Amino acid sequence: MIHFNGVSKFYGDRAAVDNLSLNCPDGAFTVLLGTSGSGKSTTLRMINRLVKHDSGTITFAGDDIAQLAPGVLRRRIGYAIQSVGLFPHWTVAHNIATVPQLLRWPRARIESRVDELLTLLALDPALFRTRYPHQLSGGQQQRVGVARALAADPELLLMDEPFGALDPVTRSAMQQEIQRIHRLLGRTIVLVTHDVDEALLLADRLVVMDSGRVVQQGTPAELLTRPATPFVRDFFGRSELGVRLLSLRQVGDWARADERMPGEAIADTLTLREALSCFVERGCQALPVARADGEACGVLHFRDLINAESAA
Repeated sequence: MIHFNGVSKFYGDRAAVDNLSLNCPDGAFTVLLGTSGSGKSTTLRMINRLVKHDSGTITFAGDDIAQLAPGVLRRRIGYAIQSVGLFPHWTVAHNIATVPQLLRWPRARIESRVDELLTLLALDPALFRTRYPHQLSGGQQQRVGVARALAADPELLLMDEPFGALDPVTRSAMQQEIQRIHRLLGRTIVLVTHDVDEALLLADRLVVMDSGRVVQQGTPAELLTRPATPFVRDFFGRSELGVRLLSLRQVGDWARADERMPGEAIADTLTLREALSCFVERGCQALPVARADGEACGVLHFRDLINAESAA
């Protein structure tokens, strides 16, 4: 879907991105991860030509982006940012309809698309269509921002630290929403963050950057268990490695399916890291596990988390 070949971007004598080669596969959720100043946001913004690269080539779905008019390119790409950027004097419906209106979609199609996206993002169209941004919470504004980015059914969704300004509870809810949207729509997503746990939660593919270069790229499990450099190992935290490995595994894969026990069940879709919190909260050594329909499907034992931690 997106391929960088020897791409550089300079500000004066400083290389913000230095001879970058990178591939973001079609349909994948790719997360660019790094410290401040590592070049990850510059890399993202070069994809939709908000920042122009100085050398090398960037191709999008086989097209050299330098050969595409910026407006034509950007209509194929959704863009969601931390500050949301909703137009304050426009209603929610009008904000979401921005790009479809530019594309001159018929009014009925636009209204249908607005309602579809509001429903997808758990915002009742009857309640939220006519509201203005100042009448929304931060999490609701972020949902509308994502809806606007998806409105014209883009081939690609770019997200630049979209949840950074949200409180932890709302941030977690939005992370779950974007995971659900990715599963439902199958869109290619490239997201920038400096939050390691967020990256591990969301990514199919992780790209760790430092000083404008890719240090390592691969699946979250590959980077956690086989770091290519001391920088990557330290970035993920040597002392937190075990807990972060647990975040990559689901309860359903580790529950003992032939066992049953009474008590309040945990969902089989929880990560083992989330299950660890349940063990601590309840002060127990085993937890019943159930599927989404409430049917019991096994028992998770605390000692099995230790086995999971060492099974990478």
